[in-house]
Amino acid sequence: MQDSKMGIHCFVSGKVQGVWYRASTQEMANQLGLTGWARNLADGRVEVMAFGEKAKVIQLYDWLHEGPKRAKVLAVSLEEIAWQEVEGFGVK
Repeated sequence: MQDSKMGIHCFVSGKVQGVWYRASTQEMANQLGLTGWARNLADGRVEVMAFGEKAKVIQLYDWLHEGPKRAKVLAVSLEEIAWQEVEGFGVK
């Protein structure tokens, strides 16, 4: 049922590069059965796109505010986007 699926596009700022943030996001997304990707940006932020069941996507969004132990997240922007068929969750 498409209504129960959603996508999010987030930008995470703070100490989120060099602390395994992308790999940890991938691990969490895989545990939740989500698809999408995470990548570092030149300005020090991490960009995340995730797709899947609404409740699971919201769980990932909540987790993005904490990240792995060495991360220090200052802010997470959120844009809800249309669900897309994406294979797996990658790190770019």
